[in-house]
Amino acid sequence: MKILLVGDIVGSPGRRVFKSVVKRLKRDGEINVVVANAENAAAGNGITQSLANELLSSGADVLTMGDHVWGQRELETSIHLIDNLVRPLNFPAGTPGVGSLTFQSSFGPLVVVNLQGRVFMNPIDCPFKAMDNLLKSLPKNVPIIVDFHAEATSEKIAMGYFLEGRVAAVVGTHTHVQTSDAKILPEGTAYMTDLGMTGPAHSVLGRNVTPVLKKFTTGMPARFDIAKGPALLEGAIIDIDRESSKVVSIKACRFHEDDLIAAD
Repeated sequence: MKILLVGDIVGSPGRRVFKSVVKRLKRDGEINVVVANAENAAAGNGITQSLANELLSSGADVLTMGDHVWGQRELETSIHLIDNLVRPLNFPAGTPGVGSLTFQSSFGPLVVVNLQGRVFMNPIDCPFKAMDNLLKSLPKNVPIIVDFHAEATSEKIAMGYFLEGRVAAVVGTHTHVQTSDAKILPEGTAYMTDLGMTGPAHSVLGRNVTPVLKKFTTGMPARFDIAKGPALLEGAIIDIDRESSKVVSIKACRFHEDDLIAAD
């Protein structure tokens, strides 16, 4: 089972390149399942029901979220209507939505979990304890993919070792900067500190460069609109042996829109 794990989808450029890349990879048989972080899909801040359905119809099998999950106010009352979307598991009890789900792929079941970090982020319940509690209720022979939406690299690395040998993969999202440490930990868990970003290639984390520079150089407020121009998709592809549920490989990937156009 080859699973494409997609870094934070940012605005319409991210949705556009996501659709193009996933369509091509599925057509060519290079991937079987797609898990994508979509917490920045709606103009860089949250997601709506219609945009979630757009991404699911464009090839996503499961959508994960993060600290901007409530960026679009409508989601509070519509999140339960969206198939295959998970928000952070370690939100307080009573929060709308679910923090994990089991996706029934053609290769068998796959559990997807979303966690949110606490270092340099808003206060939230402990992601380590939340994951520990969840694992007590999950079957041992089903691959588990964890999207850890966190700021600090140390917290992400710690989570990788905390879950080593207990889940199939731990991958980070949130920073929008792809790391070069994709690997399989000694106990067989695939790990990568951050998948990167799916959005405008020439930008500051998906935003127009000029207003961001103004903010940094003057301290004055500025409107951070989504950048235009060609986009890229960043993430990783993991291969899981469906007989043993063990990870065979993990490889970082990057697809630039200009390269896709040139290849057509």
